[in-house]
Amino acid sequence: MATLLRRLAAPSCSSRPWTHVRALAPIPRGGAPRLPGEGVLPPACGGAQSRRQHAEASPPEVDLRRLEGEDDGIVEVLMCRHKARNALGHVFLSQMMNLVSSLANDSAHVVVFRSLVPGVFCAGADLKERALMNHAESDRFVHRLRSLMTQIAALPMPTIAAVDGAALGGGLELALACDLRTAAHSAQMGLIETTRGLLPGAGGSQRLPRTVGLSLAKELIFTGRRIGGQTALGIGLVNRAVEQNQNRDAAYREALVLAREILPQAPIAVRLSKEAMNRGIEVDMSSAMAIERMCYSRVIPTRDRQEGMAAFLEKRPPRYTGE
Repeated sequence: MATLLRRLAAPSCSSRPWTHVRALAPIPRGGAPRLPGEGVLPPACGGAQSRRQHAEASPPEVDLRRLEGEDDGIVEVLMCRHKARNALGHVFLSQMMNLVSSLANDSAHVVVFRSLVPGVFCAGADLKERALMNHAESDRFVHRLRSLMTQIAALPMPTIAAVDGAALGGGLELALACDLRTAAHSAQMGLIETTRGLLPGAGGSQRLPRTVGLSLAKELIFTGRRIGGQTALGIGLVNRAVEQNQNRDAAYREALVLAREILPQAPIAVRLSKEAMNRGIEVDMSSAMAIERMCYSRVIPTRDRQEGMAAFLEKRPPRYTGE
């Protein structure tokens, strides 16, 4: 499984085209530096025509950052559609789908989804764009959104959503598609579609009950209620909740702490653990145990398993290579 962990180059959020590549400095463990271009508003998007060409030519609304040094193996997905609060429009969706697709065979150990737009994680659907769609176009667009969330959920490595601001509608559905979530106390989260005459259509009606339980999910969706980070922690919607800081990136910093706890573990074992849980939770217990056995059998012949045993016997930290 050596090919499982091959390296890929990737861009950072900047004013250059989305396909460009640029090296990035490491993030010190004491905190996260301000990214180049952070807080700069990119040009607004054009109309509905020639969306594919526009998506390729416009500044990035979604980008990728690879950490270095001791954080090598952590990859960040950066949402930077400043003027529209990371609303899920055509360009944003196309760029995110392309980026997530590229991560499917990536060597990353952990992927962190974060926003570079202050006060918001993702504001949900771009209602201005949606207002211009007919019924068929709207249905196709929501199908693409649903496909994106499925792509994110299917990534082989652990994913963390760092919710430092509003995550509403499709924004919360994006966070729910991730394995883990951190949130600032001040963050606002909710599947608010019923307040707009809709229902969650990008996986929220299925992933929220699986996360917080059916009865509570029904209450939150029926009422369209928004909740803060502390409440979200109390009901199990997020894994960790922290006080917001002056830089308004407390959830991101906590996501880095969590990612750094995952980083030293054997990457193949972590991926197979994710596969076993994700597949097993959808079937009966007998079938789930068969899935666990299958995943376990795949980790036995790896060098990482041998290294883990050797490190234990020699009383030293293991040096996993992902093989």
